[in-house]
Amino acid sequence: MAFNRPVTLHKMQQTSVNRAACVFLFPVILLLVVFIFYPILDTFSISRYSWNGISAARQYIGLSNWKNLIKDVNFWIAFKNNIVIVILSLAIQIPLGIVLAVFLDSGGKKLTIYKILWFIPMLMSSVAIGFLFTYVLSTNNGLVSAFSNWLTGKNVDLLGNPASALYTVIGVLCWQFTPFYMVYFVAAFSGIPEEVFEAAVIDGATRNQYFWRISLPMISPAVKTAAILSIVGSLKYFDLVYVMTGGGPGTSTELMATYMYKQSFKTFNMGYGAAVAGGMFILITMVSLITMELMKRKKES
Repeated sequence: MAFNRPVTLHKMQQTSVNRAACVFLFPVILLLVVFIFYPILDTFSISRYSWNGISAARQYIGLSNWKNLIKDVNFWIAFKNNIVIVILSLAIQIPLGIVLAVFLDSGGKKLTIYKILWFIPMLMSSVAIGFLFTYVLSTNNGLVSAFSNWLTGKNVDLLGNPASALYTVIGVLCWQFTPFYMVYFVAAFSGIPEEVFEAAVIDGATRNQYFWRISLPMISPAVKTAAILSIVGSLKYFDLVYVMTGGGPGTSTELMATYMYKQSFKTFNMGYGAAVAGGMFILITMVSLITMELMKRKKES
């Protein structure tokens, strides 16, 4: 003889919570599927075709685009340039962001004006910053050339010189994005209880000792997260670099994103451009996973 199990209040509440969760999560999941997962899958699908991106006719060529991508010297040069940006961004943005955050955290509310001024680059459009620094660094009429001409009598061509173009662009990128890490680390430092600093002072710790031995280790999770954000962001830069140099001179500032754009929308080789985008996706994912695994191992050790 079967008996119906009584429905408890806890189960009713859990069912209600699950239904509410499904209702609120559905729009987010739908947006992720439509604007992220489907485009990724469609990119790999398009990479199997020879297609100009405009006509309806597409020729199936299998893995030919991927074979050409593996042998494409320009793509690997672009990847190398991205790696250079990753390394220098980590070496500049993270330490400088920490230094600025320490300065702001130690000054309290009287330094609020510096928070506002230093965060202004982050509020500006990357395209606007690209145009701004293109004129500032112009060989003939730029401020840098004018100052160099006043000192040495010679103009300086930072963006037109293959030896200096990439490092000049990296300097502008760091100028724009360092304020993000500054604010991120200010929030991390503000999360440290005031009692910790007071206890350190009572124990006789100096400011340097407090920073290196107490506060910096306590915000290490934030530093690791910032490093991952910096790495992923550095691997997919596009707009500012494209506006400033277009990937030139030559391939000195070519990045994976700019190379993908040129293949897709300037030479109208959409199939190969999709392969470049797919390769970019794979490399960024691999670098991110390797970085997180190394950080996880370091934490466990």
